[in-house]
Amino acid sequence: MFAAFVLIFIVAALAYRKRKLTKTGAFVAAIIANCIAVAFSYKGLFLLGTFFFSANALSFFKRKEHPAVSAIVAKGDCRDSMQVIANGGIPALLSILYIFFPSPALYCGFVASLAAVTADTWASEIGTMFKQKPFHLWKWKRVPPGTSGAITLFGTIAALAGSFVISAIAIGLSAELFHQSAYLLIAFTIAGFLGNVFDTVVGARFQVVYRCSVCGLETERRMHCQRKTVHVSGVHWIDNDVVNLGCSIVGAILGISIGAFF
Repeated sequence: MFAAFVLIFIVAALAYRKRKLTKTGAFVAAIIANCIAVAFSYKGLFLLGTFFFSANALSFFKRKEHPAVSAIVAKGDCRDSMQVIANGGIPALLSILYIFFPSPALYCGFVASLAAVTADTWASEIGTMFKQKPFHLWKWKRVPPGTSGAITLFGTIAALAGSFVISAIAIGLSAELFHQSAYLLIAFTIAGFLGNVFDTVVGARFQVVYRCSVCGLETERRMHCQRKTVHVSGVHWIDNDVVNLGCSIVGAILGISIGAFF
């Protein structure tokens, strides 16, 4: 276990050095990873690593394909502590609970929560790699890539794929725990995908949106074109981090329910 702790801090330091995480983001990520390591050993770390490394790999290609996306989203590829907590906070909380109250249902919640944030991340990253403009669920029209609450066919397929990959790996690593593996694979995949659906719907209706008074672009940023943006819709405190946290919570609740049922 000591080797795992050392490896975690090395990876966090490298992520900071490569500007994948801010200093505080790297610190929080290391704490989350250590909680998961204590609770679920290499199985949990492998699942967390699958999410983290796939998210960073995909974000590189997204920015390369659509550099304009960075003008819409509030934060870039260098993830801060709030982004880390939004995606990893619930899995870490479930890990801590599992340490004191070991239960297969909590592990199922952990798996589904990671499946949900992976589904959401893959949908966001892959959905903006293609020329097709996403369709906004609330405005009911095509919007620029990177707009929260919008979907594409490729993004939807990517969400299913991301949830499936995490679910399949989890079942493969814990075959002795999951006896009804085929049913659980379907259930976990659906749970993760529904977390992504929640993210999209809430993002479309409630996530805060601003408009640049200079260029007219609708963005998540409070500043654009070196001017303060104007609030046009959504709830002020519901930003992308809050929406992502909700996605993770929905996945966790569905996962715990799956564990209790099976």
